[in-house]
Amino acid sequence: MEDERPAAKISPEDIAKYIDHTMLRPEAATAAFDQLCEEALRYGFYGVCVNSGRVAYVARRLKGTAVKVCSVVGFPLGAMTSAAKAFEAGEAIRCGASEIDMVINVGLLKSGDLAGVEADIRAVREATKADTVLKVIIETALLSDVEKVMACELSKKAGANFVKTCTGFAGGGATAEDLALMRRVVGPGMGVKASGGVRSYKAARAFLDAGADRLGAVSSVAIVTEIDGGTGY
Repeated sequence: MEDERPAAKISPEDIAKYIDHTMLRPEAATAAFDQLCEEALRYGFYGVCVNSGRVAYVARRLKGTAVKVCSVVGFPLGAMTSAAKAFEAGEAIRCGASEIDMVINVGLLKSGDLAGVEADIRAVREATKADTVLKVIIETALLSDVEKVMACELSKKAGANFVKTCTGFAGGGATAEDLALMRRVVGPGMGVKASGGVRSYKAARAFLDAGADRLGAVSSVAIVTEIDGGTGY
């Protein structure tokens, strides 16, 4: 992926362009999504990331703006059928999503069914539009390093645009070590997204330095206002 890494000192606008401002809590009410969109516009976040059932709402709120709409698919377990994931992805795109973050089938990977994992990712890829960005959540907290490598290789082979660390619902979170590993496997032509534990400027900067192109964060406002307040360097 072409990417201009942030300089040693970075403005809120600079770091905001890497952030998918995220709201995936099952109990989140409509007001939370109003706030999500308002904050994305105010701070210039790259996009918002929501469950597929909220895509149409946030897409209407953000219509005509530069903020991208991302939907998670097969979230958070990744254990449903490939056809169900493909259908959900198609529905999310129909409702206004331009990016899809799908969860890998971890059980198939751990069973050694590499063909099944690839087919699962490919089913979602084939359900998307040509310009839809597809990110594959490999759920690093549940994988060995060998399995992380396999997950990245299969995602790349199946035509995904990004690999992504975690859902945040299975324990653990992004680490600089995992991001560096993922970057080495996928190379410079594919994106890497850090999610899970991106709560401060220090963490965000460490993940970008380790190889991330995108950050998924709930604490997005805290990250950029920490810099603005002069405490993040």
